[in-house]
Amino acid sequence: MSPADEIRELYAYNRWANARMLDAVAPLSHVEYARDVGGSFGSVRDTLAHMLGAEWVWLSRWQGSSPMGFPKWDTSSLALLRERWRQVEADQTAYMKRLRDEDLVGTVTYRNTAGTEFSNELRHLLRHVANHATYHRGQVTSMLRALGHEPVATDMIVWHREGAPGA
Repeated sequence: MSPADEIRELYAYNRWANARMLDAVAPLSHVEYARDVGGSFGSVRDTLAHMLGAEWVWLSRWQGSSPMGFPKWDTSSLALLRERWRQVEADQTAYMKRLRDEDLVGTVTYRNTAGTEFSNELRHLLRHVANHATYHRGQVTSMLRALGHEPVATDMIVWHREGAPGA
């Protein structure tokens, strides 16, 4: 498997894990979705909005722009958040389809939301984003438990055991 194919596989897993997590969140009431239960962003809604915004910001950076903040999308309902997530993932997938092995070792120069400039190899940025999502899915798992709901397994090995859907 080529390095670019490995990244595409990682993002197929990431899409699957995010979809499972969103399905696990679906039974929450509107009040539970927005309730502050602690963690980095307080609520399931705000944690998911952060995850989605981060995926959009990083995609923008890979494509040569440096947004100075997260988008102001309406994530007041899970349906609205999912609609926006589908679009970001579609754009991300289109980007991944164009990736070549040589692109992965290229350097991306961007500014973070505070305006500080950084340069990193694209392969490191791509892995960072998938790892970031894993971290926050773990937080959502804890929030679901705190709200009395069942989380779901989003481990990569589960994805492989299920035949790596979407790969």
